Amino acid sequence: MKRRLLNSALILSIALGTIACKSDKKTETSEAEKASEKSEESLTYNLNTDESVVNWVGSKPTGKHNGIVKLQDGVINVKDGMIEGGSFVLDMETITVQDLEGDDKKDLENHLKGTVEGKKDDFFNVEKYPTASFEITDVSKKEGKMMMSGNLTLKGQTKNISFPVDMSMSNDKSEMKLMSDEIVLDRTEWGIKFMSKSFVDNLGDKFIDDNIKISFGLKAAQ
Repeated sequence: MKRRLLNSALILSIALGTIACKSDKKTETSEAEKASEKSEESLTYNLNTDESVVNWVGSKPTGKHNGIVKLQDGVINVKDGMIEGGSFVLDMETITVQDLEGDDKKDLENHLKGTVEGKKDDFFNVEKYPTASFEITDVSKKEGKMMMSGNLTLKGQTKNISFPVDMSMSNDKSEMKLMSDEIVLDRTEWGIKFMSKSFVDNLGDKFIDDNIKISFGLKAAQ
């Protein structure tokens, strides 16, 4: 059963990589907003953490790395076939690098997590910030696309972002899937400035790109 669930998550991850809208245009940010409120008529779907995933890609002049982060928990509220609200929690201690193996894989994962002595705050410092979160503030239709807005909290800093999503329901409405397009985040807006040429001089080609790309695929059930 465990292997089947993991395979389902992997398939979902691959599917996301295939259908996500590829773009280098940075997602605009704004100040945090009030979360959407759940009405009495809305249905609550609880996240299936075994079959939900967040994908990430980080790049530098000499190449890029990609991986996943698992979800800890979450809910999605739906009313009349439209998302009304919800929130998700990411387990930052599950940051995984997928394009490396062996010691290289382990070293990069430890650096990203901040478990290397003297490098805790280079990236995500999971000891201090073990989770990240996303809280839905608005969902609307724009040019035929469903646009989701929400407060993204990383390393204790919160910004509101908006991006396109696709939602599908099972025939009996007992299960749902929610998939995002590619989201391009400027990591420095959440205080992650390690090897950023926007803040460190004379890096040459040793810098790490400010923009990171994420996308997610969530599966939830009543």
